[in-house]
Amino acid sequence: MISLDRRSFITGSSILLAGGTLPGCATTQLSSPARTLPDFYEDIEQRTFRWFLDTVNRKNGLVPDHWPTQSFSSIAAVGFALPAYAIGAERGWCTRAEARDLTLTTLRFFWNAPQGPEPTGTAGNKGFFYHFLDMETGLRFKDVELSSVDTTILLLGVLFAGQYYDREEAAEREIRDLAQKLYARADWNFFRSDGRASISMGQHPEGGLIDANWVGYNEGMMVNVLALGAPVHAAPDNLWEQWTAPYDRFWRGEGATRRLAFAPLFGHQYSHIFIDFRGIFDAPMRAARFDYFENSRRATYANRAYCAANPMGWNGYSDRVWGLTACDGPGNFKLPFKGQERQFFGYAARGPLGEPDERDDGTIAPTAALGSLPFAPEIVIPAAEALIAEHGSRIFSKYGFLDSFNPSFTFANLRLKTGTVDPAYGWTAKNHLGIDQGSILLQAANYRDDFVWKYMRRSAAIRLGLKRAGFTGGWLG
Repeated sequence: MISLDRRSFITGSSILLAGGTLPGCATTQLSSPARTLPDFYEDIEQRTFRWFLDTVNRKNGLVPDHWPTQSFSSIAAVGFALPAYAIGAERGWCTRAEARDLTLTTLRFFWNAPQGPEPTGTAGNKGFFYHFLDMETGLRFKDVELSSVDTTILLLGVLFAGQYYDREEAAEREIRDLAQKLYARADWNFFRSDGRASISMGQHPEGGLIDANWVGYNEGMMVNVLALGAPVHAAPDNLWEQWTAPYDRFWRGEGATRRLAFAPLFGHQYSHIFIDFRGIFDAPMRAARFDYFENSRRATYANRAYCAANPMGWNGYSDRVWGLTACDGPGNFKLPFKGQERQFFGYAARGPLGEPDERDDGTIAPTAALGSLPFAPEIVIPAAEALIAEHGSRIFSKYGFLDSFNPSFTFANLRLKTGTVDPAYGWTAKNHLGIDQGSILLQAANYRDDFVWKYMRRSAAIRLGLKRAGFTGGWLG
């Protein structure tokens, strides 16, 4: 494992917790709104927003998983799209009426889409939805799973909409009503129906619940918070204990680099896009004396430090061009690279070796760095600038950043499923991914003025879920 530069980390001195202070507890304080970003970053945001506005199916609100390749819809991308429309309205990139109408179309579709246990002819079951849906019919795409985590992202977007659209007019009242109904319908205990204590990652009607559960440390934090905050089908009180029980296997580093590790950066970002973890603590983080936001900050620095050290010698890695997460790749090939045989991958989670879900094949994803903007703007903004300066239109176009690129994959004579190869510059993805676009845009909005966070802090579901998980302090006080 790479030794990280401890001087890179910034830690706080004390935080307000349960009516008093906890000296020495590292946290990033809640800051005043209206932080600024360079002009080039606003261009990134506006291009990224346009992707959602231009690719959505306006008949049902479904957003493609990827584009321009013909695609099914990702329900997680829809969850990110709902706050994206509000961001566009606030920034003057669309009208509030357009954002409202798109949101209402989306919520109506998901409320009325057919539900049931049948393997075909439905969009979901027990208030949850399949990971991918047909863009036109809205029904299950092929044999994908009923997804607890992707439905969670969708419902978080729905809950945001229920907070943001607060005017006393018929359309906005309907949004609020549908938001409550969609969340209340989800039966979280369906994913525990075989007697397991934790929530399964998914279910196939042909074969039952997926064996893997949302425990340990990864993006599943948000799943458990929503399950605990549910107004009707809530999970039991001990759910968060199940989630944190395996934490001992995830700790890495010492002192200022100590952190709960998960190699791909999306695991440190997705829950934080909707939930403000600054200055609030559950039992494990109270003992660790820093919050989950600081944990994600440390993970961001660790990801950058690994890329800068570049132990596998890939082309293009540096302390300015970095970022490993889940993304497309050139494909599953074993090929010679600098005198060694190296394994390359297609779509896969990527991250520093030595951490859970490790994988490094030289593929960099811009969303990895940019999705960490609120955690570490001092290294993310230079990374965004360097990505454009060094790679330009190869990876940055009308709708912002393409999903990923690999400067080491210069094998131009191979048949690829996706992307293109330049013998000098390497492989570049063909598509923009909805979940990438959402992470980039929403995290920029959170950095600027707490945009998503400030609405979600008002959500009774989020507050209840966090309190049932044992969180105290800060804005929960």
